[in-house]
Amino acid sequence: MSKKKSTSKAKSGMQVKKDAKGRFWLVPKDGGSEHGPFATKKEALDAKAAPADGAPASDAKEEKKSAKAKKAKPAKEKKLSAIDAAAQVLVGSKEAMNCKELVEAMAAKSLWTSPGGQTPWATLYSAIIREIALKGKESRFVKSERGKFTTKA
Repeated sequence: MSKKKSTSKAKSGMQVKKDAKGRFWLVPKDGGSEHGPFATKKEALDAKAAPADGAPASDAKEEKKSAKAKKAKPAKEKKLSAIDAAAQVLVGSKEAMNCKELVEAMAAKSLWTSPGGQTPWATLYSAIIREIALKGKESRFVKSERGKFTTKA
């Protein structure tokens, strides 16, 4: 059998090689007997990772995971994005607003504050226009006049 190329090397003393026919083989680095053929590289890697006693590798992984069970963290309150906050402000507003007014209203209602950007209104404008373009009639926003937006009634 002619070996085409080495595709993976491991610390275990075995490496996965691919032959000219596209089959994968487990070959010891010290020149011992080969194991295979395997149809896919994943199968060969799974066979290489399996413990010597013949137990499947997935059982060994599950045992490690259960031994190191992480403590459940309390769910954080997710911050409201600028576009979601703008939608909330527009729902409460009866008139169309431009993005600069929206950013000021969001900050006044403590819904969203700029993380330090120089032009948050331009970013908000871009996000609203992008949502209108992508979602079309399903968008939360409607462009009422130049630079001003409302929500769908």
